[in-house]
Amino acid sequence: MNAIISASELASDLAGAEPPVLLDVRWQLSVPKAAGEPPFDGRAAYTEGHIPGAVYVDLDEELAGTAGARGRHPLPDPAAFGAAMRRAGASAGTPVVVYDGGQGWAAARAWWLLTWTGHPRVRVLDGGLPTWEGPLSTDLPKPVEGDFQPVPGASGLLDADGAATLARAGVLFDARAGERYRGEVEPIDRVGGHIPGAVSAPTGENVAEDGRFLPADKLAERFRSLGAADGTEVGVYCGSGVSGAHEVLALAVAGIPAALYVGSWSEWSSDPERPVAVGPDPQ
Repeated sequence: MNAIISASELASDLAGAEPPVLLDVRWQLSVPKAAGEPPFDGRAAYTEGHIPGAVYVDLDEELAGTAGARGRHPLPDPAAFGAAMRRAGASAGTPVVVYDGGQGWAAARAWWLLTWTGHPRVRVLDGGLPTWEGPLSTDLPKPVEGDFQPVPGASGLLDADGAATLARAGVLFDARAGERYRGEVEPIDRVGGHIPGAVSAPTGENVAEDGRFLPADKLAERFRSLGAADGTEVGVYCGSGVSGAHEVLALAVAGIPAALYVGSWSEWSSDPERPVAVGPDPQ
């Protein structure tokens, strides 16, 4: 099953015999704002207009645990995550489509969590809400509670030690912007730089100007050029396990399985005992 869906395909599916559960996960990375500028409010954006039938899911509250030593967006409690997905109408036998405001990071985080916990039919709207050409709605749906029961996967997840090992034994992609990888700037975490051995692979380079993913063959070519050869174990990290999920999704589109280090740089850099590399080379 393809991990992404176009807006036209979604419109057709919504009108078909088995419409998907639709999740709106609009969210933006919290970075220091100009004085007096309010933070982005995904729920307010959803209330102002969403794809008809979509249910809002809060990334910080429902797709992540409490920020702390495990990172800014650690794994949510499985029971709490399952309850949130059931409230949104998710069932194991019903397809799910997730979208966000167009960047794709938040939708990919929901896709990764649902897939990793066992949902067999999850896709992301390629390009997000800006690609939707149908009407928007301000109605707040009341979905029938679903029956989805999350079962965390036995693979596909890395901890800090696993990420360090994979950076040497396989290939570990750093999905953040290149300047953060190189340690030139660090707007959020304690220190800049990257996990020693990790390869810079900014997730923004996986998409076209309109936010849609590059064709699968182009993605596969890119990742192979960065070291993801056949048979090579692949992992991804980012700042806090959100944009990294978008890179895992890009890898899935390319036909390359990859694990996610959810704690990512926000966890790694918070421990002064862990080594930090700077500059353009993996080291």
